[in-house]
Amino acid sequence: MKERFEGTSNYVATDDLKVAVNAAVTLRRPLLIKGEPGTGKTVLAHEISKATGAPLIEWNVKSTTKAQQGLYEYDAVARLRDGQLGDERVHDIGNYIRKGKLWEAFTSPDLPVLLIDEIDKADIEFPNDLLQELDRMSFDVYETGERVEAKERPIVVITSNNEKELPDAFLRRCFFHYIKFPDRETMEAIIAVHFPDIQNRLVSEALEIFYELREVPGLKKKPSTSELLDWLKLLLVEDMPMDVLQSRDSAKAIPPLHGALLKNEQDVMLLERLAFLARRER
Repeated sequence: MKERFEGTSNYVATDDLKVAVNAAVTLRRPLLIKGEPGTGKTVLAHEISKATGAPLIEWNVKSTTKAQQGLYEYDAVARLRDGQLGDERVHDIGNYIRKGKLWEAFTSPDLPVLLIDEIDKADIEFPNDLLQELDRMSFDVYETGERVEAKERPIVVITSNNEKELPDAFLRRCFFHYIKFPDRETMEAIIAVHFPDIQNRLVSEALEIFYELREVPGLKKKPSTSELLDWLKLLLVEDMPMDVLQSRDSAKAIPPLHGALLKNEQDVMLLERLAFLARRER
């Protein structure tokens, strides 16, 4: 495994993000990443995996996810059904143990990157229920008496959208980093990675509109980096004339192809009202 993370050709990492990743890898503490949706939190784990040569194991957390599922699940119903059918498999309880993502990470032949994605979607007890296993890097399978231990601590990346507050005891065990929304210079570098041949004038005008849009008071969901990239792709495909973007007419507050940037009707209606008010003031 390579020793340090310096970003990749597909991922623009700021200096403070590089420091955070390398610190977490050195300490072997879980790296807790927060930030606005669309700022590259989940992609970061994929890029750490590529940059370090470590296999990636993904655990996508849902509202119904329980910590035990990350360890293992015992399918008692299947065993009962097989017993009623006279299946010989019932004599080995191990046939009904389903390994979870932590089990996979602990027993991986190569040091893996374990992504626990959107941990704040689950119940508030979910992070606390993982504390002991993440600390000890081991757990017991009570049905078989087996102990699963990690030979080496995996690189753990945990993402959160700040939908719920995480417990203090959990936070103490993590190395924390908040991905700030990219400034214009960083955003230009990100665009250059995805669209190396794009015209500078188009980027300049698009970014003017994009950052102005993010500053509109009362916007329910500000457009994110991923949405900007989608919008630019559409502008290129549709071969949008530059004069359409260069028009700074406040009476036309909604940008062209706005469906890539605005994701709910409240925000569209807000911009329409602003455009209407601007026309009346003329």
